[in-house]
Amino acid sequence: MRRDVLGSAYAHPEVLVETDWVAAHLDDPGVRLVEVDVDTAQYDKGHVPRAIGFNWERQLNDQVCRDIISQRDLEALLSAHGVGNQHTLVCYGDNNNWFAAFAFWIMKVYGHADVRLMNGGRKKWVFVEGRALTTDRVTNPPTSYVAKPADQSLRAYRDQVLEACTDARHVIVDVRSPEEFTGEILAPPGLVETAQRGGHIPGARNIPWEEAVQEDGTFKLADDLRRAYAGKGITRGRKVVTYCRIGERSAHTWFVLKYLLGFPHVSNYDGSWTEWGSVVRAPIDRGMESRPE
Repeated sequence: MRRDVLGSAYAHPEVLVETDWVAAHLDDPGVRLVEVDVDTAQYDKGHVPRAIGFNWERQLNDQVCRDIISQRDLEALLSAHGVGNQHTLVCYGDNNNWFAAFAFWIMKVYGHADVRLMNGGRKKWVFVEGRALTTDRVTNPPTSYVAKPADQSLRAYRDQVLEACTDARHVIVDVRSPEEFTGEILAPPGLVETAQRGGHIPGARNIPWEEAVQEDGTFKLADDLRRAYAGKGITRGRKVVTYCRIGERSAHTWFVLKYLLGFPHVSNYDGSWTEWGSVVRAPIDRGMESRPE
């Protein structure tokens, strides 16, 4: 097991690549870079050379019903952009990799073997290291991508979360801000997808997603991560459900728990608060959380 620079071991270090690694593999035919941003206009303004761009609103989500992209549509998307089953797929984006982690989660739901995140995302590449961007359009020879049926163990649905509220074997992690958790606000400033009610799922622990990252956007050391989550009763022996507002910040925490810390049972509730906070008679708590069990 490779250890990070200060000696704290990640459970699956192979899912992270550093910016130096990306820079050295820009022309590697076995690698495909994918940028996925909260701000969907970022890619056209400048992206890492050789990176393709996916729009999370139009390309990674179903355009009719509230759902992630279907297996068939993912196959068409990846095939059109020259991504094959054999490729190493490296995702990165803005906001410390929010939607890059969401894309990583979707790729794992559909069984892509080798998906990684660029540690630090756009923040480190552009603002910390000042590396080059390009506006050149990227074209790759089309492929015939074949996805696997969705791995439902990686995804949580409303009824499963409702059961988890009263099942001590589970722990629910709300990764939103404390103000969203208590119901003071429905969404961070500038974000429009909201629910009808504010608050949190009963019994949820509030650990905002940004507690997992350092100032340069890279992930904190494994030991620091373990201490932060264990302090809220989130341990490997429990089944963990993560959620946020629409599923992207919770995918970030899902990645931390499942791949950096190696928790065996972690699922992402991508319906998140925009679903739960609008469902008739869904139980809601407000205020701060109770003490961890």
